[in-house]
Amino acid sequence: MAYLVDVTTASGIPDPASPWPDGLYRIHEITTSGLALFDADGDGDLDAFIVCHPPPGNPDAPAPDRLFRNGPGMRFEEVPGAGGLADPGHGNGAAVGDVENDGDLDVFVCNLGKDSLYRNAGDGSFADATSRSGIDERGWSSGAAFLDFDRDGDLDLYVVHYVVDDPSRVCRPGRDEKREYCGPSRYESVPDALYRNEGEATFTDVSRAAGIVAPRAGLAVACLDLTADGWVDILVANDRQPNLLHVNRRDGTFVDEGLERGVALSGGGDTEASMGIAPGDVNADGRLDLVVTALAGETATLYLAAESGAYVDRSAPAGLGGSTLARTSWGACLLDIENDGDLDLALTNGRIARGPVPPGAKLEPFWNEYAETNQLFLNDGKGLFREAATEGGSFTAEPGTWRALAAGDLDGDGDVDLAAADLANRLRLFRNDAPRGHHWLRIRALTGKRDALGALVAIEAGGRRQVRPILGGSSYASSSEPVAHFGLGAAVAVSSVEVTWPDGKTERFAAAGVDRTLTVRQGEGRAVASR
Repeated sequence: MAYLVDVTTASGIPDPASPWPDGLYRIHEITTSGLALFDADGDGDLDAFIVCHPPPGNPDAPAPDRLFRNGPGMRFEEVPGAGGLADPGHGNGAAVGDVENDGDLDVFVCNLGKDSLYRNAGDGSFADATSRSGIDERGWSSGAAFLDFDRDGDLDLYVVHYVVDDPSRVCRPGRDEKREYCGPSRYESVPDALYRNEGEATFTDVSRAAGIVAPRAGLAVACLDLTADGWVDILVANDRQPNLLHVNRRDGTFVDEGLERGVALSGGGDTEASMGIAPGDVNADGRLDLVVTALAGETATLYLAAESGAYVDRSAPAGLGGSTLARTSWGACLLDIENDGDLDLALTNGRIARGPVPPGAKLEPFWNEYAETNQLFLNDGKGLFREAATEGGSFTAEPGTWRALAAGDLDGDGDVDLAAADLANRLRLFRNDAPRGHHWLRIRALTGKRDALGALVAIEAGGRRQVRPILGGSSYASSSEPVAHFGLGAAVAVSSVEVTWPDGKTERFAAAGVDRTLTVRQGEGRAVASR
């Protein structure tokens, strides 16, 4: 049975009107597009935002970002001018968060060129607040995430930088001497940026003071407590360079412990082309593991969290070794497709070098050589994955130049759906039609009026404990719904809900009933611990 069904056309979302021309081998042609699933207008359902870029060879062509508002029956309507989000830049990624603590979701857009921060007016319209924000990003930002690194109650911003664009670079790696896209080693790398929120959506660049100084070709970021000390850390996936794990030192500074904790390199000690990040507890031991995507010839690497606080590469024993070796993976989401209580894995794939045209490829002739199919892996409940092309349905059937991947409950039926974007600014929605019968619980955690990005939510149900992070950005160039989704299988009750908030405090809440969305607020639970 097919679990994931392409409902893009039925949902009212059109493809871009014009065909995509041949590439010119500029590296930025193969790294975009990004997307975000978030409630832009505050009506309780998820809207879809895609970050667009101009076609190869025509950098001045209009390519405004697009916002689609979700309506009854999961019918989407394009918002004129994207409600103010029609950013004019050469888009790459997006991050979503409430930077003013007013209950409305604001948007940061990553570009090749000037980045932009958009303030939500509260009615689904947005205004460019970059000039007054203090954020000055003019290089190449591949992705970003909001976080509260200093535990002062407002959202700060981490921006991932890729490389310095240089159109003079020419690469001919094949024996046929045909031109190809250059890798990151041919370009200058630069450090990322960390901005501290000073209140009222104004920011100060504290990168150097915080220790964010290592130049890397960064592509993705995830911000969460990976050291179990109650402070949010920062994991950055880097292309052909060691990944960074910025461990929070609790004084406004960070130290890179990627090598010491085992996430900088593969288990074989190799530097991989890391591109996307998916955190989650895949083996149900209560610790957050990590999937980091990479190029063909490398695996989508599974780093299992050990009791010592380090991570161990267990890709091959988990079934992700040979299964991911032949494809180039970008976006990654760990999600419970079947609501059976374990985390499955979805990957978006697409080459960065020419290859055989896969069966069923329907892109333009040039891009067909870069097309690959996506992958879905189902978890057996103990952290062993099985590739599930049949269950993947439309998601795994259509070859494409896939990049961004985001997850969220688009139709409000209690399971997790997917959205993906490709190099030609195409947005695809995949509805989850996995068999019904399993119960579920979704938990939205709020601190004040905003989502508690960086929180960790744990439940006990049916004799087992599950944990889920609340993320402000992950995967590749994407922002997913910041809700902790738990599949419960046959369990008809949840015995406890526990939230560890970004400020290190932990509270326990009652959970009355299942098959519902529970909203919990910091300060309204029973305090049980703090860090």
